[in-house]
Parts: sequence; structure tokens; C-alpha cells
Amino acid sequence: MADLADIERLIVEALPGAEVEVVDETGGGDHLPATVRAPQFEGRTKLEQHRLVKNALQARFDDGSIHALSLKMGPPGPRGATR
Repeated sequence: MADLADIERLIVEALPGAEVEVVDETGGGDHLPATVRAPQFEGRTKLEQHRLVKNALQARFDDGSIHALSLKMGPPGPRGATR
């Protein structure tokens, strides 16, 4: 089971200035939806954005802490402005 605060911390460390929210909707702790807005996403494709986040969490995927991660991503901006 993943520690949500740890997941958020890892993303922010990899993407300084990111706004991150991770929730455990199922209660199992391994299927996690997350919203990540980071300045590093500006001008990047969705695939590139996804890779930046997945790279930050690779160790958690490798050790089985995270099985699935559903992402809403975009550059920082007004709430609800994720693309």
C-alpha cells in the first residue's frame, strides 16, 4: 500500500513547484487517481507529462506499492484548468 504523502512528496521533489493531489478512492492504496499541475508540463505532450510523473514514482511501481495511477495533468493555473 502506498503512502499518499510520500507519493505527493516524490512528485514535488521531481517537479519543483508542482501542485499535487493524490487520493485513495478504493481504500486499497494501490490504485490511485492523482492531479498534478507543474510548470514543467508547459509545452509538453500528455505522454511527456505522464513520463515525468511516472519516472518520479518508478521505485513505487517497481516495489508494488503502486499498481495503477490515473493522472489529470497540466500546467499550473486556475482550479479546474487541467487538460
